[in-house]
Amino acid sequence: MTFCVLIVLVRRELAVIHYFLSSYIITIFGVVAAYLWGNHVHAGSGLQCVFIALVLSVLEVSLSFDNAVVNAMKLEKMSEVWRHRFITWGILIAVFGMRFLFPLLVVSIFAKISMLEVFNIATTNVDKYAYYLHQTHAPIVTFGGMFLIMLFLNYFFNHEKDVHWIKFVEAPLSHLDHVKGIEIVIALFMLLATQNFVPDEQKVHVLIAGISGIITYLLIDGIAHFLEKHEQLRAAKCNIQQVGCAGFVSFMYLELIDASFSLDGVLGAFALSKDIIIITIGLSIGAMFVRSLTIMLVEKKTLAQFLYLEHGAHWAIGALACLMLVSTVREVPEVVTGLIGLAFILAAFASSVIHNKKMLKMSEGQNDA
Repeated sequence: MTFCVLIVLVRRELAVIHYFLSSYIITIFGVVAAYLWGNHVHAGSGLQCVFIALVLSVLEVSLSFDNAVVNAMKLEKMSEVWRHRFITWGILIAVFGMRFLFPLLVVSIFAKISMLEVFNIATTNVDKYAYYLHQTHAPIVTFGGMFLIMLFLNYFFNHEKDVHWIKFVEAPLSHLDHVKGIEIVIALFMLLATQNFVPDEQKVHVLIAGISGIITYLLIDGIAHFLEKHEQLRAAKCNIQQVGCAGFVSFMYLELIDASFSLDGVLGAFALSKDIIIITIGLSIGAMFVRSLTIMLVEKKTLAQFLYLEHGAHWAIGALACLMLVSTVREVPEVVTGLIGLAFILAAFASSVIHNKKMLKMSEGQNDA
């Protein structure tokens, strides 16, 4: 009997490990790369760089539970092919795009110097690079914050949404979508309020970045809804093309959500290290684990089992977006951001468990009757 129980437990562990196998492989390569890079830059600092990279990866995972839940919600509607591409193509975009190229590009634009020169500064003069990146902090987080605000508002402003977690708040919010464009009005009001507090030299940049975040969300979300609405009305040949196009748009939607979540983390990572290579390695390991967690949530149908996880994740998104806007004028510790998001997820999980127990008791009562 004990042996059988042991076999069952081992099988369960192997099933979980299966989802994270690629993440473990990336971690091994990342640790080796961090060690070699550390010894290359400063002889004998390899282990220190490995430690910093691992700390960054843990922080990335701990701050991204809400990201994983939202990604899982979107991935459930995508085909197996695009789920696979989310892991393969998507991780390349997340690693080299958002964690490496994007900061270089932003500094290049604002400092008006070439990408190659920025890369040279980032690898040879880390203090100067950190200074440039700090100067671009407000516009970057404003873009991400406004994108996430739109995602948050669009989820709760939906009169067709009949499941509510915090009912006395969510139920009234669900009817606000009858006021056409109310999400945009609220987002613009928040942007104007934020812009009023930033330094004069950054006001225009913050305003442009925020409007760009709103427009980007509206564009991607609008195209996604259009394709979902029309894909089943097409003929067989067109339908195949439409599904592929819809998958691509949903894929880009997910990448933008992931990018918005990662903006604050990328900037905050410089509190632990100013070495862009070590930061990229650490955040990339964390990003890979978050994606593996997302796939596991989808395939195990976790969102269906825990009714309020989506709600908790979107409340965490709203909190993160507001904190990103606050960080344009006042530093917000990463620990605060992470704990608030985690608190919403844990509270939603606990509420889901309580709900499941109530439903089970009701079912048992009906069966007894």
